[in-house]
Amino acid sequence: MLPTDGVMCFPGQTWEKVLSKVKKAVVFMDDRCSESLHWNGGAALLFEAGARNIKQFSSFEAGGQNEPKAVFVVSTVLKGKTADIIKDIISLSRFQYCVVFTTIPHSIHLLANNVTADLEGNPVFEQFEEKLCEWMGDMNYTAEVMHAPVVFAPLTQHLHLLPAFSDLFPLLEVDLQSINEKRPEKRRFGSLMDVDTHSLSPELQIQIKSLASAINTLFEFIGTREESFSVGPMSRLIAGELASHPQAKNRRKSAPNKASVVFIDRTLDLTGAVGHHGDCLVEKILSVLPQLPGHVTDVQVDMLELTHLKQTIDNKGILAPGCLAQNQSANARLLWETMLVAKQKEAVMEVRRQLVEAASKENLPIKMSLGRVTAEQLCSYVQLFRDSWGALESHSGVLQLGLAAAQALRHPALPRWDACLAFERLLLQALGDSDLAEVLKQLLPLIKSSEPGTGSDYSSGSGELSVDDLLKVENELIGALTLRLTQQTSLSPLLQEITGVSGPEELTVERAHSALENVFETLRGVCHARDHLKHFSSVYTPSDGPHQATYRPLLKQVLEEIFHPDRRECPDVEHMSGGLTDLLKTGFSMFMKVTRPHPSDLPLLFLFLVGGVTPSELRLIREVVSTHKSGTQVLVMSTRLLRPSDVPHLLFSTDRLKPDIGV
Repeated sequence: MLPTDGVMCFPGQTWEKVLSKVKKAVVFMDDRCSESLHWNGGAALLFEAGARNIKQFSSFEAGGQNEPKAVFVVSTVLKGKTADIIKDIISLSRFQYCVVFTTIPHSIHLLANNVTADLEGNPVFEQFEEKLCEWMGDMNYTAEVMHAPVVFAPLTQHLHLLPAFSDLFPLLEVDLQSINEKRPEKRRFGSLMDVDTHSLSPELQIQIKSLASAINTLFEFIGTREESFSVGPMSRLIAGELASHPQAKNRRKSAPNKASVVFIDRTLDLTGAVGHHGDCLVEKILSVLPQLPGHVTDVQVDMLELTHLKQTIDNKGILAPGCLAQNQSANARLLWETMLVAKQKEAVMEVRRQLVEAASKENLPIKMSLGRVTAEQLCSYVQLFRDSWGALESHSGVLQLGLAAAQALRHPALPRWDACLAFERLLLQALGDSDLAEVLKQLLPLIKSSEPGTGSDYSSGSGELSVDDLLKVENELIGALTLRLTQQTSLSPLLQEITGVSGPEELTVERAHSALENVFETLRGVCHARDHLKHFSSVYTPSDGPHQATYRPLLKQVLEEIFHPDRRECPDVEHMSGGLTDLLKTGFSMFMKVTRPHPSDLPLLFLFLVGGVTPSELRLIREVVSTHKSGTQVLVMSTRLLRPSDVPHLLFSTDRLKPDIGV
């Protein structure tokens, strides 16, 4: 099997262990594992394997009277909050057989329990098995605890996400201050590049080690020895952890295949993440359609068009939503990949083509129309299927993607996308002509003239910028933003997280002002994220007269450096050595010429974006690789697929130093 084929098979393979245990069981699963399952075939996989029921991992759930077997699938450490929920569920049920799967390996459970010795067997799992029997009420009942790395979500052949790490985000200057506060003055770190894994919180150490372990398991499965590289401080920690992973040594000795893996910190270029300049249909779908409950990536697609029901308050929510994850149909998978990486015009034309083709196959009375594709046209094609159950079932994947496209194109919030894009272009040009204070003054009229509202992202049909939109800009706005914030009639989830209050009646001027000062302190730290870089220190090219100022994506700069025909050595792309041999090579290189590994040396390159990747960047990667004709195959991995509104959440309301590991 080729490594690339192995990468595609691997996520499904990780679920085999779970599927072998679910027969006649009620399955309790947390949101992160549910999202991984969703992109690997969904609940159908469990039911086909004999599961009786699937329930949320919650203290308010339980098994039925005649359900003696339970399977728990969690992405967390088996202690604290996670253990309490399992105990609550068992206490309310009549289980005689419990199986617990955790994505966290036993070696990391030892770390979580402050055990440094290398013990034989799996003592932490064995102790938890005893607890399960205690909670079931009989030590003769059966309990099993094991590790299953069900963390990969294959969105396409070339893109894998890891939902279990969706809130893992590179550290910022404010986090460095927090780390240094707990250290003696003489041992404080000068920059984030100096921080080592041992100085981080136990929670963050566990997340980084778990991520490195998951990637190591993938490389084991595809029989690959990797050369690790990093761009940015968090990437350096992850790459270093992978390079020194205890189980990787034997794998590297015998692995028949080779690959490079380059980790890149998202914080080195947030312009690409918050910008609205990507001409991509999926970016708009992700931004305007409501998210699937409990999911980070997928959205809810309204299926009303496939019925004869009329939209009323009474029938709202009675239809199960559609979604973007369509694993069953080859046509739907190809359409999804086109929508994800093609330009919007090409994507909507492909949606129309696939709908027309599906209707023709089913001999439905389709009226062909050329020219511009509209939402109404796509909906009219979809509606042709509603009277033919067989046709609807055969083409349900393409129909759901078609409806997602139509609902995004006609969404009343879309004008705000265009307003954000126009303002970003104004800012880009103004940056070269004025100092920052002058640029920011242009924002004040926008803030002062906007009507008070909810401050939510893309929730209204107005073309004006909301408070969430404006938080993506810069300093000196605190006064105007404080006034605007205290005038809100309700608060979006983001604003509730930032201010620490649940409603506008609790929000005082002092509290709003203090929250915004914290926001801008974080933003000031973002300004220094590239200070340590020599080649990639800017993502901005100023105007030179005939040419306008432009944004130069950091990802594009990194890839062009990697695939440069001269194979130049770039100090910003740091090779992470693993083992004594590499350390000796590094030592010898001080006295003699030693060729260091280069990311483009090997036929397969994994790009891992720590903190998220956007659909537009996926197209950019494809274009750069195609332009350079390097012969290297590039696969992308990331912690999440970003929408512009994700970045304020990750910057201002996520505890980056203490991620939730279920304790």
